[in-house]
Amino acid sequence: MKVYGGRRGLAALLLALSAGVAAAGSTVLAIGPAEAAPTPVPFGSVLPAVAGSTSTPGVTYDIGAATTIYTEPGSAAAASIGGYLAALLRPSTGHPLPVTAASVPSPSDGISLLLSGAPSTVGNEGYQMEVTATSIVVRANRPAGLFAGVQTLRQLLPAAVESTTVRPGPWTVAGGKIVDYPRFAYRGAMLDVARHFFPVATVKRYIDEIAPYKINHLHLHLSDDQGWRIAVDGRPNLATYGGSTAVGGGPGGYYTKADYQAIVDYAASRYITIVPEIDMPGHTNAALASYAELNCDGVAPPLYTGTDVGFSSLCTSKEITYTFVDQVVGELAALTPGPYVHIGGDETQSTQPADYTAFINRVQRIVSAYGKTVIGWHDVVNATPPASTVAQFWGTTTRNAAVTSAAQRGVKVIMSPANRTYLDMKYNSRTPVGQKWAGLIEVRDAYGWNPGAYLGGVGESSVLGVEAPLWTETIQSLSDIEYMAFPRLPAIAELGWSPYSTHDWKAFGQRLGAQGPRWRVMGLNYYRSAQVTWPAGS
Repeated sequence: MKVYGGRRGLAALLLALSAGVAAAGSTVLAIGPAEAAPTPVPFGSVLPAVAGSTSTPGVTYDIGAATTIYTEPGSAAAASIGGYLAALLRPSTGHPLPVTAASVPSPSDGISLLLSGAPSTVGNEGYQMEVTATSIVVRANRPAGLFAGVQTLRQLLPAAVESTTVRPGPWTVAGGKIVDYPRFAYRGAMLDVARHFFPVATVKRYIDEIAPYKINHLHLHLSDDQGWRIAVDGRPNLATYGGSTAVGGGPGGYYTKADYQAIVDYAASRYITIVPEIDMPGHTNAALASYAELNCDGVAPPLYTGTDVGFSSLCTSKEITYTFVDQVVGELAALTPGPYVHIGGDETQSTQPADYTAFINRVQRIVSAYGKTVIGWHDVVNATPPASTVAQFWGTTTRNAAVTSAAQRGVKVIMSPANRTYLDMKYNSRTPVGQKWAGLIEVRDAYGWNPGAYLGGVGESSVLGVEAPLWTETIQSLSDIEYMAFPRLPAIAELGWSPYSTHDWKAFGQRLGAQGPRWRVMGLNYYRSAQVTWPAGS
């Protein structure tokens, strides 16, 4: 008598029956579930697409009650990532998943997260993953790579792994090998907290939602005409008065230094660097209303709750303006461990070109004096940026002579063309929130371009990376943020991470659709684009 038990047994039973192996007079007993187990998630479903992979047909690893997570001995970072993975898996699997330092270089059972043995070609953020019948081993050169590998492992598990309550499983990972690494160093998302303010909990939630797609920078737009959102000890009115309102006259709000530190620390735990932006010399009405001396006529304007742009400017001819900038940048730099401070610099219609150039050149020196690298909207190339300054291109054309000239002088460019990456643009004319000045942006529009060859005269070597900004004139809630960011942000993320050789709309659409059931389990409010086939459970 043949006894077929459990998941593998059921598969063997079906094979035996289909081949006519069950002989007359023999007894066949099926033990286990009445339906076939789900097929393991294929490597080709991972988003962003991996750089390279090979599958091992017929081989799988099951995460079970006896699975242990092993981490690199002596590495606090690896132990922390192991704890993160365990905390992610325990609620849905119900398994204990203890985390312990590996006693041997590569344990033959369980899940190993090791900072040794990865090929040098994967760099600081890449990883190698091998899945056999007895183990999953993720290797990286740096902790950021281990974290990226964990995000890939997460996507190789069924969508139910995202559940906060125990689900039946099984928790099966397909066998094979992945070697993966990013195309660009900078892969960003931007959240405008100035037009509408979002509390720390919302920012943390957004961090958790973008981390699976290997985003490694979160740019916070902390000041604008409608609100100032970060406490500055030397200028308390900026937050308490300048931060007291929002677009439409809402209550506003601001981050204390402790709040900002909490965001920075939380992002760091997800290997995301915070990039703070203080926009200047324009987009400054909140600052001008808070301190009259920043105005050329010494008169503070009223707080502003509309959505016009280009009407405000710091007084670039006053020395007090540069004292102010130095105070703000100095305090912000001290709070920010990341290398960048963003100085804005766009839409300065009320600043004379010569004054703009003098102001930007001087502010670049102030930022550099605090050990930070300047990022500015691409308008800053109209001043005299050193090669160390990074220009963030937000135009809607594929040619910009000034940016091309700056790139040829060594300035790196972050690609954020507004008609491709601006997440506040409507999907279509029926989208309930958002704007359309840069055009309607469906998912295929967000995906269908090449950051390394998009802007004439700016080649791949001049591109630092990509960023997807979300401006919030019409965005007021986490639900709004999610609806506008998903599914377009993962499209931008793939352009930033994956080799351009993997760029294919049909394949991407399948990978994107596969995220639908996962987002549903997470309770994420995403837009169900008609351009994507969403599978059952989405």
